[in-house]
Amino acid sequence: MDPRPTRAGWQTADWPAPAGVHAGHTVRAGGTSVGPFASLNLGAHVGDEAVAVAANRARLCAELRLAAEPLWLKQVHGREVAAHDGNAREPVADAAVTFAPGRVLAVLTADCLPVVIAGRDGGRVGIAHAGWRGLAAGVIEATVAALRAPGEELLAWLGPAIGPAAFEVGGEVRDALLAADPGATAAFAANARGRWQADLYRLAGRRLERLGVAVNGGGACTFADADRYFSFRREARTGRMATLAWLDPRD
Repeated sequence: MDPRPTRAGWQTADWPAPAGVHAGHTVRAGGTSVGPFASLNLGAHVGDEAVAVAANRARLCAELRLAAEPLWLKQVHGREVAAHDGNAREPVADAAVTFAPGRVLAVLTADCLPVVIAGRDGGRVGIAHAGWRGLAAGVIEATVAALRAPGEELLAWLGPAIGPAAFEVGGEVRDALLAADPGATAAFAANARGRWQADLYRLAGRRLERLGVAVNGGGACTFADADRYFSFRREARTGRMATLAWLDPRD
């Protein structure tokens, strides 16, 4: 991915998606929020002023010329997948899918891994919020199943997340992730503190590849780049980036 935003506050995903499938993510600059939320915070649940979040969301929609407001989710680190039916509600879910042009999917992150999955036919797209809890719960597998296509007919893009050099976890987290994927031991490196450095990109990539899904993207560390990304582990009180995906009605 080009490190420079192609629009104010926005980076377009660099992947071989079919025409009409659009995806990318925001960076922290380009909004109206102040303090620890400066400046393009899109999370309404983090303590930022509601008027600032609303202004940031409106700015994003206008900048991308979106046909409709994104489907914002109430994320709980689970595996529930919402089908975007055109309703503006905020479902309790950590993933969403759509088969209809113009319906925009969104997940919010500040270290967790955003995953976009699209059909090679250009007729379906899904998005998942895949932190370690979501990965352990099977959110990627649930999203692929909800897209109703064989894995070989899908491709995925991994957005910015905390990198393995910064993501230290305990043995209980490692055990939870290995329970569903015992072969993922190489995604963990023991450190001098008796804990583990975990590679979310490798963990998610393995699950996608086991399903036959081609994997693109990955590698941008939210923790390491304070100018570009919010990071909960780095700052605790901070904003959220948004990863969006949609089928463009103009294509």
